[in-house]
Amino acid sequence: MYRVLLFDLDGTLTASGEGITKSVQYALHKMGREAEDLKALEVFVGPPLLEQFMRYCGMSEEEAVQAVRFYRERYNVTGLFENSPYDGVREMLETLRARGFILGVASSKPDGMVKRILEHFELSEYFHEIVGSDPEKMKMSKADVIEIILERLGYRDRRGEAVMIGDRDQDVNGAAKAEVACIGVTYGYGSYEELSQAGADKIVRSVKELEEYLLNG
Repeated sequence: MYRVLLFDLDGTLTASGEGITKSVQYALHKMGREAEDLKALEVFVGPPLLEQFMRYCGMSEEEAVQAVRFYRERYNVTGLFENSPYDGVREMLETLRARGFILGVASSKPDGMVKRILEHFELSEYFHEIVGSDPEKMKMSKADVIEIILERLGYRDRRGEAVMIGDRDQDVNGAAKAEVACIGVTYGYGSYEELSQAGADKIVRSVKELEEYLLNG
């Protein structure tokens, strides 16, 4: 059914919540705001950081830019490795690659971080292209990232053969804006309700269910 499979990173390939939430907590502390409940900070897993600091914390854009800088102080050294691939992800990627699918990663995380994490967990080899956001463009959207990877893969004019796979409404919305289908996964950080309301074309609850759907339609 699909030939090009574009995976989100956080909450889709890896369980990255610990590193992200602890780094957000660190940034908020540096900004003079305390946040004890790490679970509540999981709203930061997936969406662009600048947007979330403004939306979730009520910061001005200037304040949010500084919060992102503080976040990176911790995340770029420690947080990115407080993370692990979901069970079955490696085996799924190996199977999909062997079946002839074109695999890519389209993430809102800064490009260099995406590549470091995938290399650290020895997942890079499964992907034809890996694209993250430009760290100098904090307002870069998920749709922008999808457009870049479609261009690199040579599928901008064949986007009907591509599907975005992610766990948050921003993945669904970015895919819709880029005019590609989207499969939502609920084993990450987004709920079934969030993905359904955003308009995901299909929602799956496990890595195994995702693999079976991609293989069998």
